[in-house]
Amino acid sequence: MPTESTRAPRRDAAANREALLGAAAASLNEDIDASLESIAARAGLSRRAVYGHFATRDELLVEVFTRGARRLAALLDPVSHPDPLVEIALFGATLWAEVEHVRVSAALAVRGPHRDLVGTALDPARERLRETVRRGMESGRIRTDLDRETVTRLIENAAVSVLDEATRARLTPEAGHRLVMLAGLGAAGLGWREAGELIASTPELAFGAATGASTGGDAR
Repeated sequence: MPTESTRAPRRDAAANREALLGAAAASLNEDIDASLESIAARAGLSRRAVYGHFATRDELLVEVFTRGARRLAALLDPVSHPDPLVEIALFGATLWAEVEHVRVSAALAVRGPHRDLVGTALDPARERLRETVRRGMESGRIRTDLDRETVTRLIENAAVSVLDEATRARLTPEAGHRLVMLAGLGAAGLGWREAGELIASTPELAFGAATGASTGGDAR
């Protein structure tokens, strides 16, 4: 049976790995070109210690990005609303609430060289969105002049574009929250006035309102 002394290093290794991932996420949001040395120092470790967990800086980045994407997919999974347009807005609001504080690294994750790996981790969320679009098209709430796959991609790309704009324009959290919903609703076929009215008249879409919970029952 392993002794306490043989178990402790494994616990230390796990804690060091978590420290590295946390330090990398924070460092990348401040400087997307943050070096492995600076990330290690932020985690309170030496560069040599990093190599016990990640062979390269790239490998560390992939783990940071894919773990974040998996977390986001899990947060989006329970989001539901009888109105597919409100559900789309809730998807956007939930995404923004999760990545607003790491908008720089989030934008790199979905647009950078690791986007395919990140995209795979987001597949469950993408499938949820695809189903919401299908439901909205069938009910006449979402545009039908384009096919479902195209509309789904447009909504997804609209959310990604908000990350870019938020970084460029230094949007406040509240402004980003509103913009990501407007962008998604616009891609779904709503005019800007209609989208604004929907947001204003739906309490669940207010800034600071709880997201990630079912509101009114799952109509999928």
